[in-house]
Amino acid sequence: MESLLNTISLSFVSKNVIEEEIEKKDGEPVFVTCKKCKRRSLKRNWKDNYYVCPNCGKYRSISAQYRMSLIFDPGSYKEINAHMKANDPMKFPEYAQKLEKQKNDTGLEEAAVTAVGKIGGHKTTVVVLDSRFFMGSMSTVVGEKVTRAVEYATKKKTPLIIFSASGGARMQEGIYSLMQMAKTSAAIEEFHATGGLYISFLTHPTTGGVTASFATLGDITLAEPGALIGFAGPRVIEQTINKKLPKGFQKSEYLEAHGFVDKIVPRNEMRDTLIQLLDLHQK
Repeated sequence: MESLLNTISLSFVSKNVIEEEIEKKDGEPVFVTCKKCKRRSLKRNWKDNYYVCPNCGKYRSISAQYRMSLIFDPGSYKEINAHMKANDPMKFPEYAQKLEKQKNDTGLEEAAVTAVGKIGGHKTTVVVLDSRFFMGSMSTVVGEKVTRAVEYATKKKTPLIIFSASGGARMQEGIYSLMQMAKTSAAIEEFHATGGLYISFLTHPTTGGVTASFATLGDITLAEPGALIGFAGPRVIEQTINKKLPKGFQKSEYLEAHGFVDKIVPRNEMRDTLIQLLDLHQK
């Protein structure tokens, strides 16, 4: 009996060890579980599918650097204003410590990454909000980086592309964060006055003050499938008006059907779509 129990115990331990080896290799996960369908797929399959679930098509958030590697011509882009770091203008309790953790976890100095490079041979200024850093919320530094990128595009007469992904204004910076809405919008208006092309690309989620400013001021507005886009969240709206919202309300497909989004672009078509638009609008 004791021998049998030992055999069962060893078998159980071996099974756990094998599963652990399957789950991780050199400290990196081999399988990724989809948060929507709960099914596991090999990480390489996720990567080959641009981090879209191979089973159900659920989009996973991607880093700013990875997105830029997908759209820019290889080796053609450089980051601008990379020296700008998040700060704590209101000395909000524990904010400085949380900023430090975000920097260590993501390797970013702030939620906005700005760069200049070529897309299909067209020199283009690009801004990407990275939702891994404080949910891409708009701080004073995010607003300043977006504004400087827009001013660079205005001065150099390049097209402008902004990928938005944000939970809105960063509450730890209070009114300083809200002021960025007016500042970025004014910069976009000056850019429009020069006849520049601004493509706004909305990703999941794009909400709050970002939606109410530069994200919805594009000449052309694109969106990823299934992205949540709006000012207040659907639950807040339902509680405010005391009514049930339509199915799919505030999703990119709903906004396209009602004229707020020009086209929904799958991630694997993102670069080709941008090149086509840049080709059509070149002078």
